[in-house]
Amino acid sequence: MAGEGAVLRPPRNALAPAAVGWWRTQWLALTAAPVVVLAVLGALLAPARPWLLSVAAGLAAAGALCAALLPPWWYRVHRWEVTDDAVYVRTGYFWQESRIAPMSRIQTVDTVRGPLERLFALATVTVTTASAKGALRIEGLHHEVAADLAERLTRITGATPGDAT
Repeated sequence: MAGEGAVLRPPRNALAPAAVGWWRTQWLALTAAPVVVLAVLGALLAPARPWLLSVAAGLAAAGALCAALLPPWWYRVHRWEVTDDAVYVRTGYFWQESRIAPMSRIQTVDTVRGPLERLFALATVTVTTASAKGALRIEGLHHEVAADLAERLTRITGATPGDAT
């Protein structure tokens, strides 16, 4: 479903470098909750203490290792680009996915800044298209870049002929 001039190719733009810290924080927060629960249960339940505390320690070590190694890798993989013809996005960790959304297929453009994103001065731009595959999400953009991108996409899609269906 590529539009005229839209060719599947690697996108040129990297995310904001702060995305690495954002991903690390998300990973550590996700890991911390079960580690704390297991550690508290291990402290309270004497018969299961060694088992629960060892699981908590293993999970904490795995979470710390993943937080250290995965975000830099994700930063190298995730790319995005916008031309006058299309939006290009490449995401994925083990299975990488490249998607292209021709301007004539874009229906809405949204920006989101959750509390953690605001802490890292980041934002997510969601490009909703007339596609069964769903919206394209560009996460980890500096919030000013995201605002400029949303404005640019709105301007381009408004000037692009077609009904986005």
